[in-house]
Amino acid sequence: MLLYDLTSTYVEGAAEKNPMMRRGYSGDHRPDCEQMVIALIVNSEGFPFSYETFDGNRADVSTMEAILRMVERKYGKARRIWVMDRGIVSEENLAAIRRRGGQYLVGTPRSQMKRFEQEFFRGDWVEVRAEIEVKQVSIAGGEETYILCRTAGRKEKEQAIREGFTARMEKALCALEQAIAGGRLKDRNRMERQLGRIQARHPQVHDLFAVELRDTPEGVRLFWHLRAERLAWRQMREGAYLLRTNLRAESPHQLWSMYMQLTEAESAFRALKSELAIRPLFHQKEPRVKAHVLVAFLGYALWVTLKHRLQRRPAIVPEPSLSGVNNVRPFSPMKALALLATLQSADIVLPTTDGRQIRLRRVTEPTAEQRSLLHQLGLTLPERLKASAKCSADFSAA
Repeated sequence: MLLYDLTSTYVEGAAEKNPMMRRGYSGDHRPDCEQMVIALIVNSEGFPFSYETFDGNRADVSTMEAILRMVERKYGKARRIWVMDRGIVSEENLAAIRRRGGQYLVGTPRSQMKRFEQEFFRGDWVEVRAEIEVKQVSIAGGEETYILCRTAGRKEKEQAIREGFTARMEKALCALEQAIAGGRLKDRNRMERQLGRIQARHPQVHDLFAVELRDTPEGVRLFWHLRAERLAWRQMREGAYLLRTNLRAESPHQLWSMYMQLTEAESAFRALKSELAIRPLFHQKEPRVKAHVLVAFLGYALWVTLKHRLQRRPAIVPEPSLSGVNNVRPFSPMKALALLATLQSADIVLPTTDGRQIRLRRVTEPTAEQRSLLHQLGLTLPERLKASAKCSADFSAA
């Protein structure tokens, strides 16, 4: 099972000698910078499988065919299960996976949820986790299965966002209505332009409003109201999302759990962009940019390996200094590296009566938290380090 997702990283500078750097949709909110697109494939445990780089103006949905060919070229043909979000999904991409004997579990555009409107009223939902419900919907005569999911926390968030946009659009429409009724705005073309700007500023909710400029005995007037049926459907679908698959599973819970593993790919991108500093790019030439991405990819491979080592339960030991170690929560890679960075070695310099020096190299005493971390990693610190000829003095004690 392979989890596939894409992200972008931008370059500081013109990057005139790098043809990959283009302007496109910026997920980093830096439309002023040229960027490149990075496709990452990880397995269900988050270990990196492969990656690819694309021009910065490449649409996500157009990368799937190239990725399928790249994976087959590197690793051969196999029956793979692809897990992707809805931004990469198209009928052509799903057909390409099926032609290769593969399977998929993907997100689906919200527009397709309207087909299953009646399913929201039926009570055969299955609770898979607190405040998360799913249900399996089969299409008659079809080879695919749809999984309808809804989350209470997500519903509250989407409802708050929708109410905020609705309130702002209502305020703008009221102001325009008053300006027209008060005679401050008389030209119909200007009215239409103002109305168009209001709708353009609120693309998330403008379809919920029925708006009309109408001729009346008093002149042109603006009439508007909320469309009750559209608002009711929006409220019903808030917090819901739809999955699509050609897999056969015992329960919708199993398919939902598989899709949730896509968060491993999202976690990989967060690590690449923050702790591993893949953005921004300061290199101006294409080979150097690709080398930077390669080093970040190798760094992520070490990062996820460290994460899994930290999640292993340490062996129980009777040492008093490690009491309570086995009950400690696993460290994150970021926390582990920060703790290890404070472990240092130092030279104790002892002058002798004949004018020479004795240097004893010692390691700082680890704290209880550091001892716990070292125990989880199966590491032990030596009491002393062997002195090297370059940085130690004349002789050291055995």
